Amino acid sequence: MSNTQGAKRAIITGITGQDGSYLAELLLSKGYEVHGLIRRASTFNTERIDHLYKDPHEAGNRLFLHYADISDGSRMSALMMQIAPDEVYHLAAQSHVRVSFDEPEYTGNTTGLGTIRLLEAMRQTQVPARFYQASSSEMFGATPPPQSESTPFYPRSPYGVAKVYAYWAARNYREAYGLFAVNGILFNHESPRRGKTFVTRKITTAVARIKAGLQTELYLGNLDARRDWGYAPEYVVAMWRMLQEDTPSDYVVSTGTDYSVEDFVRFSFEHAGLDWQQYVKTDERYLRPTEVDSLVGDASKAYDDFGWTATVHPKQLAQIMVDHDLQALDGHVVDVPELAPWSV
Repeated sequence: MSNTQGAKRAIITGITGQDGSYLAELLLSKGYEVHGLIRRASTFNTERIDHLYKDPHEAGNRLFLHYADISDGSRMSALMMQIAPDEVYHLAAQSHVRVSFDEPEYTGNTTGLGTIRLLEAMRQTQVPARFYQASSSEMFGATPPPQSESTPFYPRSPYGVAKVYAYWAARNYREAYGLFAVNGILFNHESPRRGKTFVTRKITTAVARIKAGLQTELYLGNLDARRDWGYAPEYVVAMWRMLQEDTPSDYVVSTGTDYSVEDFVRFSFEHAGLDWQQYVKTDERYLRPTEVDSLVGDASKAYDDFGWTATVHPKQLAQIMVDHDLQALDGHVVDVPELAPWSV
């Protein structure tokens, strides 16, 4: 399977997503052998990692992809035995909050039970890997900010409920079986690789299309919701740092800033020289049945324990994403954004 001797091995579920692709880059830059799990589909969905992939027969290749689905516990166990990883980063999930209201059972099965299947695979195979669970600020839901590791959970969506289940599963396996399992409670984090159905990328893509004369309107839901937006490449560094600690613990990862969706809209349109009020309209179809009004994180524990702090804040983030989407329409797209923190 592998032609890499002596390197640390990591499994990444959800490697084809935004965070998975940045994390794969980070681990490869540190000399890891990386094994990504991807779902079998009739179309390829690997565009975020295509620039990393090499023929597995090529000498020196350290990235390997495996077909697997987190709804299949036996497959998880087989891969644990086959790969024998040092670290497991569990990022795969049905991760769209609004969609979770339409598909609550599927969200629970993947986002919640998927974590139990991986933890059980580790317990049953006794592979001594360190485990990272991608927890979410959506677990806090209606609890007022600022939110830290000690803030009570009050989820307001099936997605948030499933993430709470997964959070406590990781905690339970840590306490019951001695697994090195950590929860990274990441607040909203974005990048040019964010899916276009998520609000920030939907905004920046529309800005580029409107600037190019290809679109005239942008329909959004709740403009008053307040979020703590950070830059995804910085956040995957925090994921890695958590698994390098001597003792497993749980960490909030955030910028500590407080901006509304309207603010992000304004930053994005202004960067392109446009007046957002001329183009943005509200569509109630994008409203959630139960809204999360404000998420603002306190990441002081991550700073105190391993020196992590965010450097890219929402206004700069919006500019990075708008620039990328403007360049994409011109046919000049750089695969890896310039501010990847492990490349500077």
